[in-house]
Amino acid sequence: MVAHVVLFTPKPSISAAEREAFVQALEAALHGIPLVRRATVGRRFLAARPYDALTTHYEYLAVLEFESRTDLLTYLDHPAHDALAAQFYGQMQVAAAYDFDVVDGRDVRRIVS
Repeated sequence: MVAHVVLFTPKPSISAAEREAFVQALEAALHGIPLVRRATVGRRFLAARPYDALTTHYEYLAVLEFESRTDLLTYLDHPAHDALAAQFYGQMQVAAAYDFDVVDGRDVRRIVS
């Protein structure tokens, strides 16, 4: 399986209309591109632990899972993703995107060894 992990914080100046346009573009990509096996979105909270201060603060997380790298690349090239990217790059203050080959945690040796 492949995970597409996106961390992001919108610009402080983002308007309600811009936020809504971004959410609509994200919904269109997640619902309109059938290769997305699973998608989760979250908002960060601070757990009052030392790791809170270790990294850049990103307000939101999106994790999209795909069966294969080919499926991920097809998603990234889809017109609905193009519309999402146009919203994303114009409205984010900071962002990071990473792609991972992933396995069930009980199979960690397949990845880490």
